[in-house]
Amino acid sequence: MPVKRSAQGKSRLQVEGVDRAELARAIALDTIEAAARCEVVLQVVVVSDDPALARESATIPALRIVPEEDPRGLDAAIASGIEAVDPSGRMPRAALLGDLPALRPVDLAGALRAAASVDRAVVADAEGTGSTLVTAMPGVAWASSFGEGSFARHTAAGCAAVEIPDASSLRRDVDTAAQLEAAVRLGVGPRTAALLGA
Repeated sequence: MPVKRSAQGKSRLQVEGVDRAELARAIALDTIEAAARCEVVLQVVVVSDDPALARESATIPALRIVPEEDPRGLDAAIASGIEAVDPSGRMPRAALLGDLPALRPVDLAGALRAAASVDRAVVADAEGTGSTLVTAMPGVAWASSFGEGSFARHTAAGCAAVEIPDASSLRRDVDTAAQLEAAVRLGVGPRTAALLGA
């Protein structure tokens, strides 16, 4: 899971009365904790150059922080995290974005189980244009292409689209206030909820 330094993350997310950096960190921490609680996840690896995130995530089990020495974007961060824990590609791997504050472990588990039937898989965001999750099975070379319009790039590169319900919390990433409102309706994690006073 790549996570930008909070001061730089979520530049489009403006919520009146809420510090953007604190909100970005809360969203990331809620996403990390939900992933760590997923029954089919062996370990969550977070790649970040944010020391505050590392400190505040210290109580989350099954978590490893890989320092990002020279930030070069989401895909480079993901690749460095995978290289740090599984350089030979002998394990199933998944890249999950860190902006899913409503993520429920059961939704992630269902998608990962479905993805296990194909070499490479992708989950579309709620808008159907971006990606929130990409997977690769053992022995399959890792590749990802996150960012605007990434769903089409991932499917063109051979990822099978995992069919999950439109209302799945795994599809509700947050970049704007409107998307955050949609996540709140699903039920966000405790840190995000506390900041929003919800």
